[in-house]
Amino acid sequence: MTLRDAIAAAAARLSEQVDLGGNAERDAELLLLHVTGAARTVLFTDGDRPLRAEELATYEELIARRQTGEPIQYILGEQEFYGLPFKVTSAVLIPRPETELLVEAVLDRLPKDQPLRIVDVGTGSGAIAIAVAHHLPLAAVTALDLSEAALAVAQKNAQRLGLDHRMRFMRSDLLAGVEGEEPFDAVLSNPPYIPESDRGSLHRQVREFEPEMALFAGAEGMDIYRRLLPAAAKVLKPGGLLAIEIGYGQRLAIEDLLYGWNRVKVLSDLQGIARVVIARTQEIGSR
Repeated sequence: MTLRDAIAAAAARLSEQVDLGGNAERDAELLLLHVTGAARTVLFTDGDRPLRAEELATYEELIARRQTGEPIQYILGEQEFYGLPFKVTSAVLIPRPETELLVEAVLDRLPKDQPLRIVDVGTGSGAIAIAVAHHLPLAAVTALDLSEAALAVAQKNAQRLGLDHRMRFMRSDLLAGVEGEEPFDAVLSNPPYIPESDRGSLHRQVREFEPEMALFAGAEGMDIYRRLLPAAAKVLKPGGLLAIEIGYGQRLAIEDLLYGWNRVKVLSDLQGIARVVIARTQEIGSR
């Protein structure tokens, strides 16, 4: 079977499932290139090359995994975020393009030429923490997560990108592990915020494969915020920055929780959905 024939056959199999059909050809191509280690140009210049038996066997295994709904990022073991490559496993949430808005907002508001102490809560793959560390060369970044498996993935990503010397990784229930330390310049988080009632409506790729503890946060999706925001106020410097991702329809509830904070601002994604909330703690002498 040639490269082209293998892709066509795999795409046809994936297209049989409605929820996979839209990206069937793309997924079939990506998985074949992953198996062969070839560049995409090979499909045009040498698409009639026969697949070796071991390549075909491996390819069939990966296509079968994709047919179950397993996210292609887990199968490939990698996802790009903010221009950086991240290793991902089923222990971590897959980084989304929408979350890049949070990183962009943080980088717009923090100085690049000053030492900073930054903490990322619920770091998962380390995507937010590592992207910020990459662009703020004087920052010391702490990445917190309750999952040891997630922390191991994040630490490997930092090592791979040469940033582990400016980062530390700690198992912590939200900010409990850093309470009592020197105050931070910024607290960042993309916490779990999906209401339990939305579980059934999620795509099976999310519902059945991504870690529950990184997705769900009680009946309204607000459980983590109710604990995180008061804790953040305690560990931030006066005038310190809070940047959080929020879920659909949660804007007003989040703004209520941020009563007493300064410069609260809501940023919307490309679909016009409120996605990121920025706020500052009270500065000394402010009223």
